[in-house]
Amino acid sequence: MNDAITIVPFLRKVSIFILNPIIFILFVVASIYFAWGVFTLITADGTKRKEGKDVVVWGLVGMFIMFSTYGIIGLILDTFGIEKSTVPYINTRL
Repeated sequence: MNDAITIVPFLRKVSIFILNPIIFILFVVASIYFAWGVFTLITADGTKRKEGKDVVVWGLVGMFIMFSTYGIIGLILDTFGIEKSTVPYINTRL
């Protein structure tokens, strides 16, 4: 019983300080990749246009995977009764 009590704060910290930032960074990378694909698609012709379409599709796939991962992590945290928090609390009062 004692192990269950001590693992919850650890899992919450892992979620807040490790998983959420990694998911955010990967989502930003997928968004930039998507935007680059849209730019390529608009400005290119011929074979470059096909490359731009592929980049757009894979950027969307990447964003979908990041949203899904965030949802699955939220589901796991809810299952174990761990409070979700995306931003760690920082006391700014002196």
